[in-house]
Amino acid sequence: MKNTFGNSVSVTIFGESHGAYIGCVIDGLPAGLEIDHSFISRQLDKRRPAGSISTSRTEQDRFQIISGVFDGRTCGTPLTVIIPNSDTRSKDYDYGKARPGHADYTAFKRYNGFEDYRGGGHFSGRVTAALTAAGAVAIQILLKKGVSIATHISECAGISDRSFDDFKKDFDKLDNTDFAALDDTAAQKMKDAIVCAKNDGDSVGGILETVIMGMPAGVGDPWFDSVEGMLSHAVFSVPAVKGVEFGDGFAIAKMRASAANDPFVIKNGNVVTTKNSNGGINGGITNGMPIVMRTAIKPTPTIFKPQQTVDFKSRQNTVISAKGRHDPCIVHRARTVVDSVCALTVVDLLASRFGADWLR
Repeated sequence: MKNTFGNSVSVTIFGESHGAYIGCVIDGLPAGLEIDHSFISRQLDKRRPAGSISTSRTEQDRFQIISGVFDGRTCGTPLTVIIPNSDTRSKDYDYGKARPGHADYTAFKRYNGFEDYRGGGHFSGRVTAALTAAGAVAIQILLKKGVSIATHISECAGISDRSFDDFKKDFDKLDNTDFAALDDTAAQKMKDAIVCAKNDGDSVGGILETVIMGMPAGVGDPWFDSVEGMLSHAVFSVPAVKGVEFGDGFAIAKMRASAANDPFVIKNGNVVTTKNSNGGINGGITNGMPIVMRTAIKPTPTIFKPQQTVDFKSRQNTVISAKGRHDPCIVHRARTVVDSVCALTVVDLLASRFGADWLR
């Protein structure tokens, strides 16, 4: 099992949904970076459940940094964060019946029946709290280097949000809301649709749109460590992600090059493009324009409707109907996790390009 991502600055995650702790280790950070604990808390709050549109499992996420920080600054050694699990109900999980769309069966095949199945174990979205804590460290570093990241719910349950307009105002709005839609009317319609699915014993998914501002041109590599490849690699680690696209994405395949290309101009002494169909990346390398990425999040697979499945222990066909506490939608909670893995990736890309000390 590989739980580490990154080259110059890497993150390792550990723990299970119903274990004593989850956590992360960030390695490769230079000494002397100021770490704001309250910022990490705010980021974790954005990921936590929010009322009737989320699970009733409520973890306080009272994290501890147990190594790598001294007197409020990194000291050059691995930075380790632990987060206790306190609100668990393991009796809700019956081992053997494979929940359709979940990792129960594949985990059984991969780990020969020795996996911790409670609450999904290491496959659970609960572990993304550790990613969020790590990402909060990375976001702090990036903000001081003029790089900012924001994600909004572009679509949920078939309901669309407006696109980014004024980046500064929109970024500020998203930073101060737990339901990251830019249009308040669309936000309410999305919430109503989530509650409707919940009342039906079902769930819904959606699409997140992420923008990364302030990236210098010339970061990334043309082949296996392209910016698109590294960001996709990280984002696909987030549970329920089934698709990633950059710029105009799949729609670009329908265009002629005259429409798909982004013309270059000099503006205020800088090289910019007049539009951004390629999402700020050419040849796997940043061109200085905003990186634009969209992420498809599937409906939460654990639902309360009866579903056909198998008991992989007895090798029998059966029917399953979920018990316990589950999200009718995870899109609004996943946006902070996507921000986090993007931040971790960008920190690693910048450290690989300019050296880790550049991050100070």
